[in-house]
Amino acid sequence: ALLQCVRSFASLPSLRQPRADEVAKLTESVSYKLFGEQLAAGSCEVPAGAVGLAAAGLGHGEVNQLIDAGMATFALHTEARTASLLGHGFYTIGPCGEELMAVLALSLRETDASALHYRHLGTQVMRQLQSGRSMEDILMDRARGYVVSVKDPVSGGVHCAIGGGPHDFVVTSTLASQAPPAVGRALGSQLMNALGLACKMPKDSVSLVSVGDGSVNNAHFLAATNLAAYAKHRKFKCPTVFVVTDNEVCISLRGYGWLDEFSKKLGMPVYAADGCNAAEMHTQTQQAMAFARKKKRSCALLVQNLPRRFGHASTDRQAAYLAPDEIESAVTRNPLAGLCAQAVAEGVTDWPSLAARHAHMLSLTQDAFNKASTEPKITDREAMVQVCSAPLQEVALNRHQPPEKKEKPVVMRKNMTRCLDQEMSLRPELVYIGEDVRHGGYYVVTDGLADKYPERIMDFPPDETTLIGAAMGYSQVGLLPIVEIPYAKYLDCGADMFFEAACMNWLTAGTQPNGMVIRLQGFDRGVFGGNFHTHNMLHLPPGIDAVCYSNGADWVRGMRYSLEQAAAGRVVMMVDCTAALNLKHLHGRDSAWMRPYPSDPNDVLPWNSVSTYTVTEHPGAPRAVIVSYGNGVPLALQAAKQIGEQHQLQVDVCDSPYLSAPSDALRETLGQYDLVLFADVCKQGNAPLGSMAAVMH
Repeated sequence: ALLQCVRSFASLPSLRQPRADEVAKLTESVSYKLFGEQLAAGSCEVPAGAVGLAAAGLGHGEVNQLIDAGMATFALHTEARTASLLGHGFYTIGPCGEELMAVLALSLRETDASALHYRHLGTQVMRQLQSGRSMEDILMDRARGYVVSVKDPVSGGVHCAIGGGPHDFVVTSTLASQAPPAVGRALGSQLMNALGLACKMPKDSVSLVSVGDGSVNNAHFLAATNLAAYAKHRKFKCPTVFVVTDNEVCISLRGYGWLDEFSKKLGMPVYAADGCNAAEMHTQTQQAMAFARKKKRSCALLVQNLPRRFGHASTDRQAAYLAPDEIESAVTRNPLAGLCAQAVAEGVTDWPSLAARHAHMLSLTQDAFNKASTEPKITDREAMVQVCSAPLQEVALNRHQPPEKKEKPVVMRKNMTRCLDQEMSLRPELVYIGEDVRHGGYYVVTDGLADKYPERIMDFPPDETTLIGAAMGYSQVGLLPIVEIPYAKYLDCGADMFFEAACMNWLTAGTQPNGMVIRLQGFDRGVFGGNFHTHNMLHLPPGIDAVCYSNGADWVRGMRYSLEQAAAGRVVMMVDCTAALNLKHLHGRDSAWMRPYPSDPNDVLPWNSVSTYTVTEHPGAPRAVIVSYGNGVPLALQAAKQIGEQHQLQVDVCDSPYLSAPSDALRETLGQYDLVLFADVCKQGNAPLGSMAAVMH
């Protein structure tokens, strides 16, 4: 509140004049002014060896739009640094030097998907110009991102990200994490069209994803390109274009020519273009997009010879790792100047017009920042919490109910398989992906399903980053994925992709959810692998609904409910305890833990539900309850009788499967007892029930 008050007295417009000398000394301000002077003097030069714009198929209108998009990119970055200096801007990673990335948008169709690296702002601006948006609106929305206004249409004020269109997928700041979902979108859209389902991307669409040269070393990028190469090998349709821009420096790490060597190992065609030559970029981008669109295969586009004009961000200490002449050389290299010179030389425009457009662009951008900086920001925790997940849905299924018949009690695993079969038959958009799932999976849960649904039960290469990333892409094009992680410990291998899936609804203010169900099996006491397979730790970040059922009937009803929530955009993690899958007996050979199948397909178990078992009764004695989930429930039932007799207590067991937060039902239930024991199956320090106990206490 104090910060808001201070800002209201020292608004961005009011600070510009008193601190004009400081703003004018910013390297970006100096360079923007110098560029204007060069345009006015007509002193910009055509790049050596540049291909003619008209010869490359670029019309006058397209060239003028490219110039506008480049000028907007330059002006936005200049103002972002100004706003940061004056205490009103919060994102300064710079796109300057890569203004000609706007060329990519000319080869993108409206229904093509794109996920852009944070330096590739020019592509986004150009794409929005082509969609018919006014420059004023584009600049305003971008300014909102830089000043974290709640009116930012991309993130709602929680971050600054590139996006805004229905096929523009938002990227976090994690290196290359946008790449696996991009391949998932390519695979998923082709699958949906093959299945005859309505898809957000038509069958001739392409999924484009861009990264910087340093990001090719990141595990996300390696997983994505490996999956694309694997798809080619298996002859799966996967039209993805990987764009890599090379400015020969990753923050402070020099490139050392590694990208040239690396590109030889990609396992796909590689197109290359000079990033300072708009015509060559256009020709090579067109060829790459045409290849992916026609062949339904992946390829890469390397955009080379780019300068990084003003460092990585305002906090970048370039002088610590670059010589002064290297810094100066990068600042003075302006690819946009070369495009302007070509445009004049080919009669597209003239120098006075360019100088006027350049000055006008800065004026428009300053106006946008002035207005956006006065808009509200997120100021309370509740506003953040509300968008962590898609809204919870009221579930009232209305499916055809088969004639009622007496069901025989079976072990949990058999109920699970039957449920998956039933849901696959009722939901044509439902897919099940994992490792070794076509033959039934490690615990035979998907046994026989691949024979009935051969295109929707899919084995992936054993990599959890690939699996979860592909599931995100599947969900974003309209599929409903269940992702099987074979052992709980293996989730660690795809942890960042898991967290990306969890935060995407929050990051996009609810506009781009990626609903899915993650089946995390191999949890708690098991029969194989110890801590490196069936371990008992859970990741429970905001944005994840984690549930762990103790018996087959609850699992079936809970899966139906969870699929409905996932279809509405929530990310659900169903944790399956290894020892419970085939558990039959509680005491001796009583078959007490087997359950009949809930045959009514409309029967669901909401997350706000608990089940209570009465074990021992001692009228007048204190009432105690043991709260647990999963394997802990049958164990608690086995122990409760001894506890009750030994301590003369009336002991109940409460099965509370929802683990992400204490449910209202749990709170109400515990109010009836004198003593409460939380029996958590997770390791100390990683106990969801311990967290709930602390919250409720």
